[in-house]
Amino acid sequence: MIDSHSIPSYSEIISAHEVIKPYAHFTPVLTSQKVNERAGTQVFFKCENFQKVGAFKFRGACNAVLTLPDSDSSKGVATHSSGNHAQALALAAKICGIKAYVVMPENAPKVKIEAVRDYGAEITFCESSLEARESTLAEVVEKSGATIIHPYNDARIISGQGTAALEFLEQQPDLDVILVPVGGGGLLSGTAISAKSLKPDIEVIAAEPEEADDAYQSFRQGKLIPAYSTNTIADGLRTSLGELPFKIIKNKVDDIVTVDEASIVSAMRFIWERMKMIIEPSCAVPVAALFNNKERFINKKVGIIITGGNVDLDNLPW
Repeated sequence: MIDSHSIPSYSEIISAHEVIKPYAHFTPVLTSQKVNERAGTQVFFKCENFQKVGAFKFRGACNAVLTLPDSDSSKGVATHSSGNHAQALALAAKICGIKAYVVMPENAPKVKIEAVRDYGAEITFCESSLEARESTLAEVVEKSGATIIHPYNDARIISGQGTAALEFLEQQPDLDVILVPVGGGGLLSGTAISAKSLKPDIEVIAAEPEEADDAYQSFRQGKLIPAYSTNTIADGLRTSLGELPFKIIKNKVDDIVTVDEASIVSAMRFIWERMKMIIEPSCAVPVAALFNNKERFINKKVGIIITGGNVDLDNLPW
């Protein structure tokens, strides 16, 4: 059994891939000539917006729930999430026939709230702060006895998220760089373990909004800096970097770059219009980083994990 507080190994990511294989989609890798022209290099997109629940988060949640001992899962699972992890945990719990309790901030996108309800989870709303999320979750767990599945600060989650990069390099083994967005750091840390194990010389670079740049600050200063401001359109990246992911990121990630809000909206719109593909603002962040730093990626094959496609269509940024 995986210790949820320890740094996962590459072999644990391989095991996670076997665990989730019957349930998760093996998502496609897509390219676009227009994107290549704008980026000035070859770009490959691992499309986790086509994953179940419309986001990569299903990988981690599925692995975490399916590997829980019966004694832990019998009273259900619980978490706090602005949306994609909430949906992922709700569906994974439904697959296993157990109860899911989800704490969501009041400002979570409507499309994500409705999806969590559709998967049968019980939602409790709270104020939009990490303190409110955690205190509300503690109350829910005290009442229900459910097992907490943290959105990113959990080895089982990180192992599951690392399966996306494992597949990506199977599909496109000659990548020079993998670019991913960073919020809590579950995907970034899992990606770094997979990518560096499969291809030690590959660059793993994260992108983050300037308006929520705690991972960038933490990476630069070598210590965890909490997210003080989270006023970004990229709702999936408003959370603070997790302690366990940060231990991995410090050692395995090559760089973290930031992008402004206008660049995020512009990149998101470009992908919608040119690739006819719905991506949410969080996944536009690494696309914006690529477009803003073209000289850095010249003549490199760049892989971007498109993390999700759950967008509130009544509240588009343009």
